Amino acid sequence: MIGPSERATERILLVSAAVSASVTVLILGFMLVMALPLLRGGGLFSLLTQHWEPGKGLYGIYPLLVTTAGISSLSLLLAFPLSLGCACLIGLYGQRPPGTLLRRIVQLMTGVPTVVYGFVGIFVLVPLIREFFQTGSGMCLLTGALMLSVLIAPTMILFFQDSFERVPRSHLAAADALGADRAQKLLYVVLPAARRGILVGVILAFGRAAGDTLIALMLAGNAVQVPGSVLDSVRTLTAHIALVIAADYESPEFRSIFACGLILYLFITVITVLVRRLAMPESGERP
Repeated sequence: MIGPSERATERILLVSAAVSASVTVLILGFMLVMALPLLRGGGLFSLLTQHWEPGKGLYGIYPLLVTTAGISSLSLLLAFPLSLGCACLIGLYGQRPPGTLLRRIVQLMTGVPTVVYGFVGIFVLVPLIREFFQTGSGMCLLTGALMLSVLIAPTMILFFQDSFERVPRSHLAAADALGADRAQKLLYVVLPAARRGILVGVILAFGRAAGDTLIALMLAGNAVQVPGSVLDSVRTLTAHIALVIAADYESPEFRSIFACGLILYLFITVITVLVRRLAMPESGERP
């Protein structure tokens, strides 16, 4: 029988969930209202396809969308092999000192503020890119993607390692009975069994890269253009919001940041739905 304290706790949790959902919906409604002047009369299509040239009355965010997708995809492409390799290395060593030390270093990296990565990028990575390619200022899509890959790698490593640890012990015991060594168990048992966890880590890392503000703001150059190469300066959706926030309240420039916010809101919603769908146990699988 449920007692008074359990009922009170259940009601508190229900109210908390309702308030959280209401706040989320209110934020969406607020952004819709603020972006409405730009979205009226077919403005959504223009917003998504036009370039950003306020002097000509064009307030499209198409270059920002392309840049955000490009820098996030490139950072993920750079970080995935390193993250998977580190997770496999930790898995191979297990609880032995090298694996434990590496895992703790990765955990420590997740707590480093983003602005620290940005400063390291400015004083170390930007000069290296500028001197190596002998062109531009060094603040470009490639620089931002490289530092973003460092930022999102710990997230992927920890998710990959967690998915490895969830592989049923019976599978590992069967591999041991067949005489498989550590590398064979990892390659033929652990990785196939952990594929959904790996995919969840990749999706969350992509969302982290797309939603980060400071790295793109400090290292990508903040030029509103569709990049012709990875050495071009660019601006992402999040950096655009941070830079235009001080514009006149009624100006189209100011309204555009709410359109960017709507795009990011919908993107994060899709990410959340995908992660929850992948986290559900398959039919016949124990939760």
